[in-house]
Amino acid sequence: MTRPEGEVVRAAGCVLWRHSPHDGRLEICLVHRPKYDDWSHPKGKLKRAETPLAGALREVEEETGHRCSPGARLPTVRYLAQGRRKEVDYWAAEATGGHFAPNSEVDRILWLSPTAAHNRLTHPRDQQLVDALLNLLHAA
Repeated sequence: MTRPEGEVVRAAGCVLWRHSPHDGRLEICLVHRPKYDDWSHPKGKLKRAETPLAGALREVEEETGHRCSPGARLPTVRYLAQGRRKEVDYWAAEATGGHFAPNSEVDRILWLSPTAAHNRLTHPRDQQLVDALLNLLHAA
């Protein structure tokens, strides 16, 4: 599907988190996309007539194999991707179960401490989402 020039590409995703099964500490899931050789949060383009939250939950499950319970909305991220404006809506989401299997979009996932996730993320805009999640969870 081609988009008219100047139209914003809409996408959605989640900052997926859990309590470690080993020590109960907070862990954040990052995905590795071989096409871009980057580490990011699970996200993807919305399908026609799909709501951002539904798209975010679908993308998390497709990319990580994990189901999740959505929480608070996180900041919307806006940037240029291949010369086109992109807008990604994000939610905090707690993992509720599932199992990762490599696929064509994501070949690896990592569950990392917030500090390690912050350092592993490729783009500063994704690092800001870790900060937003921590602020949200500490306020709760």
